[in-house]
This record gives sequence, C-alpha cells and structure tokens, in this order.
Amino acid sequence: MELNGGVKSGADRLASAGAALLKGKRFILLTNPTGIDSLFRSTIELCRGLEGAELAAFFACEHGLRNERQAGVKFEDETDPATGLPIFSLYGSRSRPAPYMLENIDAVVVDLQDVGVRFYTYLTTLVYVMEACAAQGVEVIVLDRPNPLGGNRIEGGFLKEGFQSMVGAWRMPAVTGMTIGEIARLVAGEMSTLCRLQVVPLAGWNRSMEYGETGLPWMMPSPNIPSMDTVRVYPGTCLFEGTNVSEGRGTTRPFEIIGAPWIDGPELCGRMNGLGLPGVHFHPVTFTPTFKKYPGELCRGLMIFVTDQKVYKSAETGLRLLHGIASLYPERFEWKFENGDGLPFIDILSGSDRVRQSLTEPGGIDAILTEWQRDAESWRELRKPYLLYGADGANGSGSHA
Repeated sequence: MELNGGVKSGADRLASAGAALLKGKRFILLTNPTGIDSLFRSTIELCRGLEGAELAAFFACEHGLRNERQAGVKFEDETDPATGLPIFSLYGSRSRPAPYMLENIDAVVVDLQDVGVRFYTYLTTLVYVMEACAAQGVEVIVLDRPNPLGGNRIEGGFLKEGFQSMVGAWRMPAVTGMTIGEIARLVAGEMSTLCRLQVVPLAGWNRSMEYGETGLPWMMPSPNIPSMDTVRVYPGTCLFEGTNVSEGRGTTRPFEIIGAPWIDGPELCGRMNGLGLPGVHFHPVTFTPTFKKYPGELCRGLMIFVTDQKVYKSAETGLRLLHGIASLYPERFEWKFENGDGLPFIDILSGSDRVRQSLTEPGGIDAILTEWQRDAESWRELRKPYLLYGADGANGSGSHA
C-alpha cells in the first residue's frame, strides 16, 4: 500500500528509470535504510531486481549499510549476510573509494536521505565518491530525495578553506536549501575533474515542502535523528558537540535538549526566552544521559520547542544558545579540542575558527551573524544553475555531463 500519490522519490522512479540508466552495467550501491520507496521496498531490493544490470557490491557510510552503528563508530569492509555481496566501508580506515574497488564498475548508484545540513557526513561521503568516480571515469547516479527542511531555507556560514573534514567537504553553508541530487549537480559543475552524473529527480516536490508534507515514509537517517522535530533544531544544536555541554545524545530527545550538571535550567531559559527569538520557546528540563557526555549524571538545561517552523532560525538559535551558556558559566564552559582532524571540533562544525574566537567578544555574535547572512546570500546565487525544482532555478533534466 502506497503512502501517497504525490511526491515520488528517485527510488520510486528507479523501476522505470533504472532499466534505461543501468541496463548492461555493473554497479555499486551506496545506501542505508533510508533507501526506501513509497511501497516500503528497499533500494537494495529494487537494484537486485533490475533486469540486465548487475549489483556487484555496496558502499557503506557512517552508521553502516543497515544503520547498525552509533555515531562516530568506525568499521571496516565486511560481507552483507543478506545478499552475500561485499560491503566496502567509507567510514573506517578509509573515507574514499580506493581505485581497485571501481575496477570493472560502470556506475555507482547513490540513495541516501540527507538532512539538508553540511556537517551531516552523508554529503561528505557523496563528494568523496564523486571525486573517486571522476578520477576513474565511473558514472554516478543519484536517486534524489527531498530536503527535509524544504528547498528555501539557507542558514549559517560557508565552510572556509583549511577546515575541510568528514563533517564538511565542500564550500557550502550549514543549511543548504538543496536536495542531495542538487548538491551533486553543484559539485559536478564546480569540481575540476569531469564527473559523469545522472540525477533521477523527484516528482511532485516543490521547494516549500518540509518532509512531512511529502507523504513519503520517514526512516531515521541515523540513530540520533529520530524525527523531524530533531531535524529542525539539529543545524544549531549540533554545534554543542564541540563543547563540554551535552547535546542530548544518550537520551530519547537528542539535539532537542541541551544541558550539563552545572547549568541552572530556569536561569538559562529566562535568558534565552528574553531574547524573543522567532518561532521558538525554551523550557527547563533535567535528564540523565546513558552514553556520550555525562553518562549516569543528572544534567540540567532546557528543551527547545519550535513553535513556528516557518520563522524559526536554527543556526542563529544554536549560536545564541552557545553564547548564552558561555556567558552565564564562563568558568565551566569549554570547547572540546580532541578531534582526529587536528582542529577543534567546533571549528570544523561551524566551518571556521570564527565562532570559537569571537563568540564572547563585544559585538562578536552580531558580526558572526552578519557574515553568515552574506554567505547565505552568496550561496543563493551560486546554487541557482543547479536547482531542479521550482521558480528559484531552471527545471533541469536531471543530467550533468
């Protein structure tokens, strides 16, 4: 039974498009449980059933092919017990496909549900796969999926040169306002090496739609993004991963609740609600994480309630919450410096050292927000040629050569 008769994902269109795009080809599939169509069939099942095409192997990104691993857990190559096919890990000792993996391969098919945020690692994996395929002359076929936040919301600053990492591989703002297929078109258009790209586009989607309006089934993109409530706040509160404040991991409401043992929840809520930020209310909470920061310790803080998603500004709200906690508790608040990329984690999340260096300086937060607004305006212009849906860009055919 189909959930909707409106929006169709790239996976929904694979049965018809795949026959033409993949006929006679040997290919690798990069996917996870978010690769599902409106009839609840996995992309793995769909690809295995394509006549005249051979599914040879899988690529797996963070969390694994079956979403069986927690955030940050590295893993190596393995065999998929359900299909007997090899799984090449892109989240272990390597993050990019090795040349030998692409030998005798005609195409790589990508079906991943992005959350519309730069520092979600799926976008980085997409970029790395495109670069590797371009170097080997292998075609990339992206099955497009909706941006859960819609296609008009752009927030946060650009990733600056020197701050690239697994949580940011391309110069884009924190909230992209593009589908994963559109991002692929932009990367293909801006990279120095030719990438043969095909995007199987959405049908029935427009840029004003949040995910809940699509009627498509929602599969958790990762263990700590259970719902659209999480997605809405994630672009701002993920910044707390770069601090000694809990971002709510180890609870049932990750990224929606923020706190630490040394925070006074009512005091912090009073400060934040006093700012009059649009579309949001802060309410005191206590919680005890089961893992990550402060496991087994009682934390105090707040829960973020988005009261009007149309005017809510996630990145700005997260930045002002960072500023509020750093200002109220200067002797307890700390940046986290342990990071495998050799940079403070807040720097690679926010895209530069600006937040860490300027947040509590006089006028610092306003200067950061002004820079972020300039970056968002630049991105809105840069992305125009690559958009597939709506009046903001050309209605493209889905191909980019």
